[in-house]
Amino acid sequence: MFQKENLIPWSIVGFDVKERTPQERLEMLKDLGFTQYAYGYRPKHIPTMAEEWQLAKEKGIQIKAVWLYINLKKDRPGKLKPDSEIVFENLKNIGLKTQIWVGFEPSYFEGLSDSDAFSEAKTMLEYLIERADEVGCKIALYNHGGWYGKSENQLKLINTFPKKDIGVVYNFHHSHENLDTYQNDINHLLPYLWCVNLTGMKEDGPKILTIGEGTEEKLMIEYVIEIGYKGPFGILGHVKGGDPERILQDNYNGLQNLFKGD
Repeated sequence: MFQKENLIPWSIVGFDVKERTPQERLEMLKDLGFTQYAYGYRPKHIPTMAEEWQLAKEKGIQIKAVWLYINLKKDRPGKLKPDSEIVFENLKNIGLKTQIWVGFEPSYFEGLSDSDAFSEAKTMLEYLIERADEVGCKIALYNHGGWYGKSENQLKLINTFPKKDIGVVYNFHHSHENLDTYQNDINHLLPYLWCVNLTGMKEDGPKILTIGEGTEEKLMIEYVIEIGYKGPFGILGHVKGGDPERILQDNYNGLQNLFKGD
């Protein structure tokens, strides 16, 4: 379960202090022994997005998911902002069939009633699901804080689309404020969990910590396995101003040491 062929490196593009090219990034993954990753990006990476996906296909490196960050002040059903629209264009042009990890900008929901927040999120997700279907992809809800990041709200949204295959990506690094409800949350999300992204966890933070340097992550990982989760785990290459090559290796080593002898 914790070997490299079963782990998904995540957030290795946007925070790379070395500003690797697509070729260099894929070589880095190969050198580290990873055969798959999830693709996140910043606007500056849009010009090389399609190139990277095509190179990954040629090199036999699977892109298990692509990131889509929705800001409802700028993205509306039928009229996505250019940075969002290009994701669907490239998925179609490259023929990449994968998961789309959808995060929502949390600040948009501030001040909205629960019913208004639900209506806004539902309407956008309905449109995104339709767009994903068109290119042979599936939508997963990504907990990125705020109203949309709460497990009870994600479950309500999923239940609105009973005939659609929708998943959840659960991120430890966006879950510090929910540590008290973690077991209850993960139990309810279990049927829809497509990936669990790991980091070291302490009750008082920091948000991102090397796996094994926290106090909570081992028990959290053990619990999700105990209740029957059999999906993949993601490990972060994400530290602002850091080198994802070193961060991924440190997280991998920390994960191995955490469960050494178990």
